[in-house]
Amino acid sequence: MSILSSTPRVIEYPETDNQPRAENTLHFQWIVTIKEGLECVFADRPDVFVAGDLFWYPVEGNPEIRAAPDAMVVIGRPKGHRRSYQQWQEGDLPPQVVFEVLSPGNRPGEMSDKRKFYERHGVEEYYVYNPDEVEMEGFRRSDGLLAPIADLNGWTSPRLGIRFELDGPELVIRDPDGRPFRTFQENRRELDRARHERDQIAADRDRLAARLRAAGIDPDQ
Repeated sequence: MSILSSTPRVIEYPETDNQPRAENTLHFQWIVTIKEGLECVFADRPDVFVAGDLFWYPVEGNPEIRAAPDAMVVIGRPKGHRRSYQQWQEGDLPPQVVFEVLSPGNRPGEMSDKRKFYERHGVEEYYVYNPDEVEMEGFRRSDGLLAPIADLNGWTSPRLGIRFELDGPELVIRDPDGRPFRTFQENRRELDRARHERDQIAADRDRLAARLRAAGIDPDQ
């Protein structure tokens, strides 16, 4: 006599498809710049989750239905590490905004399929940037569809409050306070400059204190 097991089937939701994250350095630089810029915009918002190249599974029980946007923003979900974004465990809240950075290997049919996926699963704003051509497309949900945004130059994202500028040699994204998103190298230079200024102020303070002591004055009084 055979005994049927009542143990439920375990469904796995892979964390990777073993594909490279980016095809070239420019592509990767823009993925990092957008993702980290968004992190900075929402640094003080504990209820905004930002991720890059993370698998998003919108349908429980079907791991074949998935996408891994180059960057995505979920307003209404807490920050924190995740192995994947499983929507049914996140209050059934989809990412409101997603970004893709176009690389030479992307094909028109592939990008069309991505747009349809995001449209089907509740994304409100979808942006695609081609850094090689300095071209950008944007889509915003209207009547259940992701409709093209006519002109992105000067456009401000309704959900994120960030502004896109496309009239220069490369895309400029500005945060709600008007500061441009920076590359990692630019952030590093800015940090080094701030450290240098801090060290200079400390050195000036120490020199002044030494002069006061030499004159018989206690600088701490």
